[in-house]
Amino acid sequence: MSSATATAPNYELIQQDGLDTGLLEVSMGPHHPSTHGVFRMDVKLDGETVVDLSPVFGYLHRNHEKLAENMSYLGSMPFTDRLDYFNSMTNNWAYALAAEKLVEIEVPERAEYLRVIMAELTRLVNHLSLVGFFVNDLGALGTPLLYAFREREKILDLFEQASGARMMCNYFRFGGLRNDVPEGWLDRAREVVDRFPVFLDEYEKLLCENEIILSRTQGVGNLSRDLAISAGITGPMLRASGERYDLRKVDRYGIYDRFQFRVPYSDGDVGDCYDRFIVRMLEMRESIGILKQALDGIEHGPVLGNAPKVFKPKPAEVYGRVEAPKGELGFYLIADGTPKPYRYRVRPPSLINLTVLRDMCLGQKVADAVIILGSIDIVLGEVDR
Repeated sequence: MSSATATAPNYELIQQDGLDTGLLEVSMGPHHPSTHGVFRMDVKLDGETVVDLSPVFGYLHRNHEKLAENMSYLGSMPFTDRLDYFNSMTNNWAYALAAEKLVEIEVPERAEYLRVIMAELTRLVNHLSLVGFFVNDLGALGTPLLYAFREREKILDLFEQASGARMMCNYFRFGGLRNDVPEGWLDRAREVVDRFPVFLDEYEKLLCENEIILSRTQGVGNLSRDLAISAGITGPMLRASGERYDLRKVDRYGIYDRFQFRVPYSDGDVGDCYDRFIVRMLEMRESIGILKQALDGIEHGPVLGNAPKVFKPKPAEVYGRVEAPKGELGFYLIADGTPKPYRYRVRPPSLINLTVLRDMCLGQKVADAVIILGSIDIVLGEVDR
């Protein structure tokens, strides 16, 4: 149990000046999708202290999983873009890995390198957006978010040049990629990657030791290592609570075993909002290192393997997963010998990570509940599906 939960008193009735006064119930949200999504928190307050919280979602449900069971395997690839719509490339990859377990497909070498490059560029996009919105939640309106989006645009330009789309890329295919990157793309990617550390230096100087950020985030939204593991939390949230777990190291999917990189994590067994912020800043540094190695190692060749023209796998049951920017993103597929999956299920990190929101908010101030939610990093597209 987190420390915030353990110290939270039992508020049944508040005694004040001899009078019985009830708790104040406040519905925070739903808000505009450009914030953290169409999401609501029903909060019970004793003054400004959170004594109970219920997350409410369902406003964005699109029936993704049931639709996928009534169309071809490949037909679902564009729908994966719309799960975590900040991270369509990693969504594509997780689904492709699951489907590739159903049939024997060899992914070409060049495609493997490009998959890693797209995934790590996506991680930069996600963490840039998270940090910008997180500092915005703290009250720093404008500058940090605009700095983050300035760098994000450079990566989205690369996505557009490679796939034709900036966000809904639909770029991965079973056995590789839809098409090769255009001539000169790798040089432009290298230029973006080489310049990125200069931005990170500036950004860290602006934010990491800012006394307002330190006072607002340290000791706020504590999540213990034991609770994080028990709740199935993954990704930067888990690592910020002291557990050094990363699927790129555990599963070594794709060709991640060829790259040297560290897994940033907190050295304590309780993570707060500041820990979650710092872990993501450090992860961007590691992604830059992976990208430089991948850009140095990529060679010419095909980008699509021997995938069958009609994808009709034999009956089987598989689960494919990747270390998405928000945590473990997995796809569970049951094939029954037809061109459509019998069962299609998504394991979305945003939904799983959101389950500990109440534990992290109990005993905190209502203003802190906003930044605690921001530190989780959710996108309602994959929470509701």
